Amino acid sequence: MKLSKNMIFITGQARPLKDDVINNVYQVLSLSLIIDRETNIIVDADCTTVMSLTSNFIKEIIIGRNIITDINDIEHEIRERFFGLIQKPLIVSLKDAYNRYRMICAK
Repeated sequence: MKLSKNMIFITGQARPLKDDVINNVYQVLSLSLIIDRETNIIVDADCTTVMSLTSNFIKEIIIGRNIITDINDIEHEIRERFFGLIQKPLIVSLKDAYNRYRMICAK
């Protein structure tokens, strides 16, 4: 993917449950987003998951969405469709990335 100058990289983090293998491998769930600052659209995403199937499913929910106007819809979709052990940490990391993005945009 070719990145334009108006795209930024941002992360959000959360602690996974102690029972989750992610805790044993990474100790933190990190959600990384590339966002177009002109449109607020998430153009790419990735997260520290052990299985690529999990990461790919999360990407399908997040990529192409507006981080500002769609944040509640993204959270709702995660709650309705994603039932992995990292559901709550995923939402926390999404909100963390959202808050960081808002702080950057406010500057």
